[in-house]
Amino acid sequence: MLKIAITGNIASGKSQVEKILAKQFHVYDTDEIAHDILNDLTDFYGYDVYTNGKIDRKKLGKLVFNNNNLRKNLENILHPKIKERILKIFELHKNEKIIFVSVPLLYEAGFEILFDKVLLISVDENIQLERLIKRDNSSKEDALKRINAQIPEKEKIKKADYIIKNNGTLEQLQKSVEDFIKNDLR
Repeated sequence: MLKIAITGNIASGKSQVEKILAKQFHVYDTDEIAHDILNDLTDFYGYDVYTNGKIDRKKLGKLVFNNNNLRKNLENILHPKIKERILKIFELHKNEKIIFVSVPLLYEAGFEILFDKVLLISVDENIQLERLIKRDNSSKEDALKRINAQIPEKEKIKKADYIIKNNGTLEQLQKSVEDFIKNDLR
């Protein structure tokens, strides 16, 4: 089985790539896995990050992206559990030819060692910032904090096996993903 990680910094278009790939392959998203794990947390260091008994990800995000120690504590809770789930996914699909797992913090978490190949979704910084502000309805300052909490894209490009540039339309991204499937996976 070929295990391919999909990664890229926030607002690069990973989710769109996942949707396109999911038409032909099994695709998993560690953000969804993290959300499941978060829902099981009953106390987050006494902070008010709950709404209706569940962790409110917007409240949590605002809190951890303004406090590096809290962010690292949260990652220390999540990353081992996410790794465990990734390994279960691989076991579940051991007879598949190719499996994709989207891991936004692939390099930050050290998960690249779990995969055979890495597909990086790349986006220009100004487009990334614009998308993030629009998507999350956040301020420029908050968006920049989230962007700066990740390893810079130029560092990730050096480590990736495949790169899909996502600066254009959804149709252009669709074509790029189809070209990747046709030229790199067959």
